[in-house]
Amino acid sequence: MADDLRLHRSLGLHQKNTGAACRPGLAHAAASARAASMELRAMAVEFPDVHGHPNRLPFEGVLTLVDVASDKAPSGARGHRVVLTRAAAEAALPSLLGMAVDYKAGWDGHDARQKCGIITAAELDGKRLTVAGFLFARDFPELEAQVESKAEPGVDRLMGMSYELADAHVADMSASIWTLTRATFTGAAILLREKAAYRGTSFRLKRPAIARPATARRAIAAR
Repeated sequence: MADDLRLHRSLGLHQKNTGAACRPGLAHAAASARAASMELRAMAVEFPDVHGHPNRLPFEGVLTLVDVASDKAPSGARGHRVVLTRAAAEAALPSLLGMAVDYKAGWDGHDARQKCGIITAAELDGKRLTVAGFLFARDFPELEAQVESKAEPGVDRLMGMSYELADAHVADMSASIWTLTRATFTGAAILLREKAAYRGTSFRLKRPAIARPATARRAIAAR
């Protein structure tokens, strides 16, 4: 979470509508709202496929967990562990698309001015908020080797992620664990998992599949 995270006392809770299905004219509206909510659980920006693009290195990762208290206090939370509600994450999902990923020398925090990639997809999968996108491999040639050196085969991956927020609202500022009921994503950092507020995050590079020559496919099919 970014150092300039603004946490404000929530202005109040919206009243729940009850018995909507029993009221004339409201059943369809309720069904439409549920459908819209489902659509927000997975979003992506489509980029044209450019084979062998030197500045696009695909990545994927778990950015955070929802409805789960962080393992430690994020930066900007005044020493409080936090919970990002699923409703807040769903509402903020569109704000992730097009946001940058950054890194800090030492992989131990955030540096919003060291932007090294872009988020193109976000999805809520159970309690995991997953993201995917591209690193700018040509602009930051050292990143690939450094990330892969921390993801040795046969061992648990060491890399994780951490979100950056603005305009975050806290349900109760006096609570020991702050519950975030609303926020806007402004980016994410790649860092060592042990340095992240959530130990359940992850980050890995994706290698594009190498297509086999047509002659080789025909030979395999003929066997």
